[in-house]
Amino acid sequence: MNKILIVDDELNMRLVLSAMLKKEGFEVTAAADGREAIQILQAKPVSVVITDLKMPSINGMELLDHITNKYPKIPVIMITAHGTVATAVEALKKGALDYIMKPFELADLKNIIAKAIKTRTLNESELILPPDEIDRGGIVGNSKKMLEIFDAVKRVSPSTTTVLITGETGTGKEVVAEAIHFNSPRKNNPLIKINCAAIAETLMESELFGYEKGAFTGASITKPGKFELAHKGTLFLDEVGEIPRDMQVKLLRVIQEQEFERVGGLKTIKVDVRIIAATNKNLQQDVRDGRFREDLYYRLNVFPLVMPPLRDRQEDIPSFVDYFIDKINKKLGLKITGTDEEVLRLFLSYQWPGNIRELENLLERIMLMAKSNVITVAELPEELKSSMTAQTDAVTEDGKPLKDVVRNQMENVERQMIIRCLEESGGNVTKAAKELGLSRKGLQLKMIKYNLRK
Repeated sequence: MNKILIVDDELNMRLVLSAMLKKEGFEVTAAADGREAIQILQAKPVSVVITDLKMPSINGMELLDHITNKYPKIPVIMITAHGTVATAVEALKKGALDYIMKPFELADLKNIIAKAIKTRTLNESELILPPDEIDRGGIVGNSKKMLEIFDAVKRVSPSTTTVLITGETGTGKEVVAEAIHFNSPRKNNPLIKINCAAIAETLMESELFGYEKGAFTGASITKPGKFELAHKGTLFLDEVGEIPRDMQVKLLRVIQEQEFERVGGLKTIKVDVRIIAATNKNLQQDVRDGRFREDLYYRLNVFPLVMPPLRDRQEDIPSFVDYFIDKINKKLGLKITGTDEEVLRLFLSYQWPGNIRELENLLERIMLMAKSNVITVAELPEELKSSMTAQTDAVTEDGKPLKDVVRNQMENVERQMIIRCLEESGGNVTKAAKELGLSRKGLQLKMIKYNLRK
């Protein structure tokens, strides 16, 4: 059941909203102010937060900042009687999903909540690195394919060139979009994201371009769209292949002309927006099938980036394992130090159909079940262990046992890690051993094994 947290200092508003949403089948918790809301967020999982703007103690904006930093996956809906367009723009730029004005209709609130829940379900933000790591481009891994991606990010970031990122779900397309924005001259301006798969066709135009007061029933205020909010910054169109065909021509015009009119408006609004789009669909095939406009495809595909699936960059798996273990330790207060060699061997042999997201979710699951500070094969889910073992016992096309191929790959990964640490330490074996978590003698033996001693 989707859990909704209502935050409002007015008791009647909390009671009315709780009753309305419980009747719709939601599990509802209420808080009288931001301080109480933070305590609830620490104690129990929440799907969506609906918060008033004006509150004593910790107000809605301060609560929004807290949620954006601590719980970035939780969508926040601002609800206020004091809001203005300027306030709404500020809230949306700070990370709010949407806002609604008092008094409001239940149907409007239900639509926004439905969008919030779907956006959370489709969200690919699991791989977004904290701000202090953004200067690395937000990209984990040192495989040849990822170094090529990183080089492309560095080349395209300083420009205003439109970028199209393609790849399977869970490969980190949003991470690359973030890296491009935060390595660009626009990094201090908004990065506005819209998941095109989470927006109903009838709402797509108003979401992108905004609407004027009175444009349609229920439009009681003027509301800016995502293009307007992204002025001087970047607009990330996730799942761009899901945009309805009748909207594609309007999107094409805005990308070409950098101007548009709000729904119900007559005034032309000029913007300066950099477009980054992403999709897991084959847009070229959609063009051939008539589902996607050819002229829009070429307008988006100015600088293409293809994210490789995890199975094609298995040498990055140890880096991801280390990164996610550290991230999950901080998130759940655990003290897991790593995995044993057999687990890593199975990870390297597995095909990872769910890509990086599957790896992170699996690690979180088995870290919670771990009986020691090192993850062993015993913690792996039985069905996954069987699948991994079957793949390891298979043979390659040239008849070589896959487990031998995997062992060689592991040794190659280990050798490269040792070389890198030795280079970073200036050849200091003691320092490199500490960085690798080995004894000095252990590292010296491995250097002999891999012929790395001068």
